Amino acid sequence: MSNTDNDQVILVNEHDEILGYADKIEAHRHGDLHRAFSVCLFHQTADGEWMTLLQKRHPDKYHCGGLWSNSCCSHPREGETVLIAAKRRLQEELGIKVRLTEAGSFIYRAEFDNGLIEHEYDHVLIAVCQELPDLHPAEDEVIDTEWVPVQALLPLDEKEHYTPWMELALSIGFTEVEKLY
Repeated sequence: MSNTDNDQVILVNEHDEILGYADKIEAHRHGDLHRAFSVCLFHQTADGEWMTLLQKRHPDKYHCGGLWSNSCCSHPREGETVLIAAKRRLQEELGIKVRLTEAGSFIYRAEFDNGLIEHEYDHVLIAVCQELPDLHPAEDEVIDTEWVPVQALLPLDEKEHYTPWMELALSIGFTEVEKLY
């Protein structure tokens, strides 16, 4: 995986203030609250319908493998802003560069069958793509991508096919898009 398992995450409190750093897998074993981001890319069709880019996570991801998720998500590194980290991961996972805007944040906690716990202070970043970007997904990260109508997704049915953070990230992102456009 390009996002190696020995990466560190930034531990934070409920106000997103840095408390320290931890090994990514260890933080997920203990359920430590850490900083993360979710990117949602949007495109408006000629007839006015809003689409969002979903990615299907590689089955070998350390959690949620094989599930559909928002366009891109990960963790910033020590000394890296959320915005810089999101741009880095978009390039690594999808091979694209876009102008991102922060749309909001939320805290969530999810436990997985493999014993890992996702407990994140998740920053939501958005981009509206005037033209559909030429995607180059990293084969070890993403097994499929699809532009899907936002209104067909929200609220999510069949939640077992999606990552647990996707619905909230997408809702926050789309609310901001509707305000801006």
